[in-house]
Amino acid sequence: MRRSVEEQAVSPVGSDLNCEGSNTFLFVSSVLFVIYLSVHAKKNLTRLCHGPSYIVISYYALLWLVTLLNLAWSFLQSWQCSPGKEVAWNLLSLCTASGMLCLEISLMAFLLKDDYMNGMEALAHTFLVSGIIVFVDTLLKAIYVFGFGVQLFNHFVGSTYAIKWSLWVIHKLLLGAAYGFILFVHISKWREKLPPRPAFYNYVAVMFVFTMITLFACGLAGFGVSLGNWLYDFTVLCYHSLYLPFLYVTFLADFFREEDFLLDNAYYSEMKDAGFFDADWE
Repeated sequence: MRRSVEEQAVSPVGSDLNCEGSNTFLFVSSVLFVIYLSVHAKKNLTRLCHGPSYIVISYYALLWLVTLLNLAWSFLQSWQCSPGKEVAWNLLSLCTASGMLCLEISLMAFLLKDDYMNGMEALAHTFLVSGIIVFVDTLLKAIYVFGFGVQLFNHFVGSTYAIKWSLWVIHKLLLGAAYGFILFVHISKWREKLPPRPAFYNYVAVMFVFTMITLFACGLAGFGVSLGNWLYDFTVLCYHSLYLPFLYVTFLADFFREEDFLLDNAYYSEMKDAGFFDADWE
């Protein structure tokens, strides 16, 4: 007789992570980030209205959507082991994973353009690139999850699903290659082609290391090493708990701070054009 999901559970991330409820740290961190975004929402929206950037407005809206999806995903961890909830859990996990991947890819595509205020053309280009990649990735995952029954998003199936770990290895390998390529260009003679944003490269370096650790964990789990399952579950915990705040602090918070500087420059330019500073030259 086939073993139940509960019997296959091998995840030792902590006592909170079990088939009877959600991970406390994961849920609390998600709630705190939603509260943080809510507290700053009025100020951020005001700044976006004064300095319209279609890309950043869209990215901010996408961040909100993914944050709410991640909050629901964090709260409904018990669905992994609940009979009749498998389809709902897979759909929620697929949407959440696709949203977070879209944030990763679109951020790279946006910052490599090094242009905040370039209108609808840049918006279309940025989300066309990320949209195609995310669509293909989501389609492949959906085929394996709903077509072949591969439990990609169930953390309690352990190393019994070799196909699961093989797919995650390929996924993390491609993502790590993208981050690694950016770091290579940054230290090569072609670095002038990239935007001079130190915070961006710190972000890329952190994500490259994190992706490599996740890749290593998937490889160990694929060979049946229990440490691989533990390490993979730990990376999932860190990703869903810390990635969205890390992304906001690295990119959007910096943009909103820059908005103050941009507004000051705009007011100065308007006053200069109106002749307020002509007397200084007399």
